[in-house]
Amino acid sequence: MAAAAALRPALSQGPEHRASLLCTPKHRVSASASRRSLRFTARASSNPGAQVSIPKQWYNLIADLPVKPPPPLHPQTHQPLNPSDLSPLFPDELIRQEVTDERFVDIPEEVIDVYKLWRPTPLIRARRLEKLLGTPAKIYYKYEGTSPAGSHKPNTAVPQAWYNAAAGVKNVVTETGAGQWGSALSFASSLFGLNCEVWQVRASFDQKPYRRLMMETWGAKVHPSPSTATEAGKRILEADPSSPGSLGIAISEAVEVAATNADTKYCLGSVLNHVLLHQTVIGEECLEQLAALGETPDVVIGCTGGGSNFGGLAFPFLREKLRGNMSPAFRAVEPAACPTLTKGVYAYDFGDTAGLTPLMKMHTLGHGFVPDPIHAGGLRYHGMAPLISHVYELGFMDAIAIQQTECFQAALQFARTEGIIPAPEPTHAIAAAIREALECKRTGEEKVILMAMCGHGHFDLAAYEKYLRGDMVDLSHPAEKLEASLAAVPKV
Repeated sequence: MAAAAALRPALSQGPEHRASLLCTPKHRVSASASRRSLRFTARASSNPGAQVSIPKQWYNLIADLPVKPPPPLHPQTHQPLNPSDLSPLFPDELIRQEVTDERFVDIPEEVIDVYKLWRPTPLIRARRLEKLLGTPAKIYYKYEGTSPAGSHKPNTAVPQAWYNAAAGVKNVVTETGAGQWGSALSFASSLFGLNCEVWQVRASFDQKPYRRLMMETWGAKVHPSPSTATEAGKRILEADPSSPGSLGIAISEAVEVAATNADTKYCLGSVLNHVLLHQTVIGEECLEQLAALGETPDVVIGCTGGGSNFGGLAFPFLREKLRGNMSPAFRAVEPAACPTLTKGVYAYDFGDTAGLTPLMKMHTLGHGFVPDPIHAGGLRYHGMAPLISHVYELGFMDAIAIQQTECFQAALQFARTEGIIPAPEPTHAIAAAIREALECKRTGEEKVILMAMCGHGHFDLAAYEKYLRGDMVDLSHPAEKLEASLAAVPKV
């Protein structure tokens, strides 16, 4: 490891020295360094001085909260759910992780071995974006687009597939919006010999054909949702043959198949506790990376649909805040067309449209709410992760909603300075980070802004084309539509 050896003298120096070492032409690393060193060099140049290890444990925020979150309820009895009630859907180990109060959960070696394909992921300072904005703030982004599927979703897809395979499961089913989760589970299923079937929200199925092809390349069978393959889908199509679908509808279809087939289990890409647990590898790595730079964030920003991306980055930092080690603000950013935290109610509601799931205490727009077909398909969900909702109710975070045209304008600024074309979902975090950076320009504050860049947009270029042509419009949530869906929220 010639490059690593050459860098070691710099690791004991300060971050500014290390940054200059890695960013000036006078590199101490020879141009003839071996190919094996290139991956480390890329990590180091993104995060000077830090050769970060992959976490050995996932972190469970519930263990450190002063008030525990409300339990899920059985959909018929409205009594607290018994873990065994989840057995038709999930293998035992994932059920244990869903209900555990343990602070840390060991990551299986088999999962870590797969994580090594792309983890640790880089933490990058957006210096060129800072210069464009003329801000005194420092903007860092944790980039999850280096995974095989191009997003943060494999962080939970791999362990979910592994636990199912270890339990002898042969088939897994799921839903997907933009296709990031569906492609991640398809990838993970191919590694562990599982058959994978995916219901993709119709709007995204039509907008993003290459996501479908990714899933099929990894061996998955993909349906547009709503579909005629399930009773839930048929009912939706009878009521609205042109339905654009929603994540709630797609969840209903996948859950129906899992619940009625003994050899099939359900996998979920967001919302549930065990999913957010798996995603904390993001924040645990980032804590170590920022520490190597001598930095602590003043604000942590992430987009929110179901909440796994935001929670994965934010929860380890919130732990440190609760311990008195730092004091960042936490900001969730959601689409104005699906403003779950900022316009929804905090109530028990179904996680799906058909009412097949347990009742969860969460911020919801009503399980019957079908968001307009914005391009950030992964954020078109009527509810929010119960744990995110609970943290929001405790006052540990805030939330804002941003229209998609502002988000895509921010995406162009980011792409034209940092080089990465972001997926539509994290453009919301970028837009919020730019707002924060411009406020720092006004006040002169030298804040450290940390944002979650959860995936690339290589398969979302049709959305960019629409924006560049001037055809993209902002979509809202009609008051009468929201009122009608909220009226159907169960009375518990």
